[in-house]
Amino acid sequence: MSDRPSPPAPASPVPRARPRLSLSAAPRPASAPASGRARSSRPAAPQGAQVPAGAQRLNKRMAELGLCSRREADEWIARGWVRVDGVPASVGQQVGPQARIEVDRAAQGRQRDQVTILLHKPVGYVSGQAEDGHRPAASLIGPRTHWQGDASRTRFSPSQLRGLAPCGRLDIDSVGLLVLTQDGRIARQLIGEDSTVDKEYLVRVQYGDVAQDVRAAFPEERLALLRHGLALDGQRLKPAQVEWQNPEQLRFVLTEGKKRQIRRMCEQVGLKVVGLKRIRIGGVRLGQLPVGQWRYLGPDERF
Repeated sequence: MSDRPSPPAPASPVPRARPRLSLSAAPRPASAPASGRARSSRPAAPQGAQVPAGAQRLNKRMAELGLCSRREADEWIARGWVRVDGVPASVGQQVGPQARIEVDRAAQGRQRDQVTILLHKPVGYVSGQAEDGHRPAASLIGPRTHWQGDASRTRFSPSQLRGLAPCGRLDIDSVGLLVLTQDGRIARQLIGEDSTVDKEYLVRVQYGDVAQDVRAAFPEERLALLRHGLALDGQRLKPAQVEWQNPEQLRFVLTEGKKRQIRRMCEQVGLKVVGLKRIRIGGVRLGQLPVGQWRYLGPDERF
């Protein structure tokens, strides 16, 4: 046996850190200091430490920055995909307006795989979950109803139906453009509390027994009320654009979406809606999309 010492064992290779992508944005002005101490699974703050002025929950901050929805943010945080000022984040954490938020590239990859679908909803389908025996509009989405005129190169997969949610409803007896998305950022943009995206409708109406040349019989002052002056559910409605498209059809442009809003507005001024079609949401139009068919939101389209 040799008296020479054995050579040292080779060091194990150090694993490379998973790349992270900084998705932080310029901070917005703080509106008011948050009260209380943040509740989270992180270790308690040192005695005397204070919550930063303007602090808010991390998931809300990420949604405001346009990174994702609050639900997605909580999922990413739980998966360890989010860091705040270089430290792994925790669900429920509060952050100040100056916090640097970094998101793992795995989250960005997941977002790229999410789809947004534009459907020309027919009469007889509900926008959301099945109710009263009526089928949901999402049941129309499949390879057979994919519009041949779709310029998108995205190929349909059943996985695209998971988590696909309608962004704004269309009544069962209304038709037109319905948006369904897996992307929480788009959902927040279209139906979030601070959404300003306008929606355009063509509405065929009757005035009492008058079904033809309704424009000639309908009082101008009542048309003014449709534009501004009505209330629903005890709340005054925001101003709307309302004008005659032809003698029997009105064009509405709204920036809010209360349940059966246009029909209820018309009832208040003596009009009966006999047909309603949504033709535009923000910068996206229904166009030539056939009834009962769908297409993907194009990469260059913006709401």
